[in-house]
Amino acid sequence: MLVIPAIDLKDGRCVRLRQGDMAAETVYSDDIPAVARQWQQGGATLIHVVDLNGAVDGEPHNLSQIEAIIRTVSVNIQVGGGIRTIEMVRRYLGAGVTRVVLGTAALTDRSFLEKACMEFPRQILLGLDARDGKVAVKGWTAVSETRATDLLKELASYALGAVIYTDIARDGMLGGPNLEALREVVELSSFPVIASGGISRIEDLRAVQALGPRVEGAIVGKALYDGKLEYRAAVMALGKA
Repeated sequence: MLVIPAIDLKDGRCVRLRQGDMAAETVYSDDIPAVARQWQQGGATLIHVVDLNGAVDGEPHNLSQIEAIIRTVSVNIQVGGGIRTIEMVRRYLGAGVTRVVLGTAALTDRSFLEKACMEFPRQILLGLDARDGKVAVKGWTAVSETRATDLLKELASYALGAVIYTDIARDGMLGGPNLEALREVVELSSFPVIASGGISRIEDLRAVQALGPRVEGAIVGKALYDGKLEYRAAVMALGKA
């Protein structure tokens, strides 16, 4: 199982939010390429990048920082946040991003999602962000009436590369992942699953890994930046990078 460090971008800086609240940020760095280089040197083979401004506004705002990451490191990069058009998908993948994450668009623009999956099979990831079991959209500023598990079932036939499941209430809180919800997603998913939200200890990573071989990885953010979890130790504990 991969341990996937997160780089969340807001106004050109690396930050972490609490439960997705744009007003509750902690700034960690203005040097985005240096942050990416740190994770590559630590042994990361995949970095998860989110354009937080883009997720809220519906169009990328931190593209130059993301392009700088691509130029700086050689590891795989997956990007989400504000990707609402096929042209933007093409631009990111053409720039060297390995996979793009679609969240809001998966719920609100099914034809776009279908086109993206057909043009770039397995390079599109579903960002399944849930609050109380229901899908959140627009950078988590709105919650739909659609249950996350129902959306997952509806998209079973799509050529998605993986599903990233985030429990918003756990995100940035360092209280551990929602294992019950994750287990349900793993059991229902036709795709590999990436866990996100609340992971702060090696024990959390092991608990996620124990959900089975369908779990591709776990995204970790605040715990790494706050020094509560050391990246190399986490990778070694799971047996592989």
